Amino acid sequence: MTTSPDLARPTPAAVTEPVRPAPSTPAPEPPSATLGGEQRGGVEQFALLLFIVVPFLALLAAVPLAWGWGVSWLDLGLMVAFYFIGCHGITVGFHRHFTHGAFKAKRPVRIALAIAGSMAVEGPLVRWVADHRRHHRHSDAEGDPHSPWRYGDSVPALLKGLWWAHLGWLFDTEQTPARQYAPDLVDDPGLRRISRQFVLWTTVSLATPPLVGGLVTWSWQGALTAFFWGSLVRVALLHHVTWSINSICHATGRRPFRSRDRSGNVWWLAVLSCGESWHNLHHADPTCARHGVDRWQLDSSARLIRWLEKAGWVHDVRWPRPERLAARRRTGGGAGGRPSDRRAEDTVKTA
Repeated sequence: MTTSPDLARPTPAAVTEPVRPAPSTPAPEPPSATLGGEQRGGVEQFALLLFIVVPFLALLAAVPLAWGWGVSWLDLGLMVAFYFIGCHGITVGFHRHFTHGAFKAKRPVRIALAIAGSMAVEGPLVRWVADHRRHHRHSDAEGDPHSPWRYGDSVPALLKGLWWAHLGWLFDTEQTPARQYAPDLVDDPGLRRISRQFVLWTTVSLATPPLVGGLVTWSWQGALTAFFWGSLVRVALLHHVTWSINSICHATGRRPFRSRDRSGNVWWLAVLSCGESWHNLHHADPTCARHGVDRWQLDSSARLIRWLEKAGWVHDVRWPRPERLAARRRTGGGAGGRPSDRRAEDTVKTA
């Protein structure tokens, strides 16, 4: 059987039509790294309100209760211990390590820091990091999620902005896109899991003090007072100290270093914020592992990082270098207003 010449000769279409590859199946997106998507639902908004209001009411009640009945050493010890576990989980873990890559850590240390930060009850790891990276990208400018200068420079506008930066922004339904701002954490299965387990770590954080208090005193009263001081008061105090970095430290304080925003140093918050309130240097050099770089500037977070480094658990720590500090330091005091220097910052260094 012979083949017809017309059938054997390729048609013009067969010659000129490019070969299109079969469409590939897109790789499945990893599960959400936070409790919800990029919009807060009603249930989450209500839960957020509950976790803000109830500890705050306990904080208000703490002063008259301590004045009238006192506080036991056990309750005080639980409050202080869990406060600084959560605080350093945020400052060393969520902030300096996961957000800015100020040091690298071995895997068990990364997991421990992620859990400790989650126990501060300030939101899932991935959401916290995404919000903070977005804050640095647009610090005190359009797009900053919590700038106190959001509404302007007048006194009424600043008062409104301080409320927004301290607390109001938390109720904004629009969420920072995690895939855009924290892809390194979204792509890490272990950290993504811890971020999604925020409710679990919140439960552990709130339940452990009363469990310890009840077992030590072998009484329900011991469990109740431990829950009041070690859980509710501790969480409220840590929340408002952390939020003060967003509000107070961007509205006042000395500014000895050049930054492209209004970040300032507020000395009286240094101990409770574990060194975070030396905020001006942080915005001038975001990846630096130490924020309090001048003499007598207490920074317990930097001290903890130093201990971890000596133990061999963290490495490649970005300690401040004299020449780098000198290049960023102002001449003439640096107490004033908005700087004109708009240099780009190396704000996001993934771990």
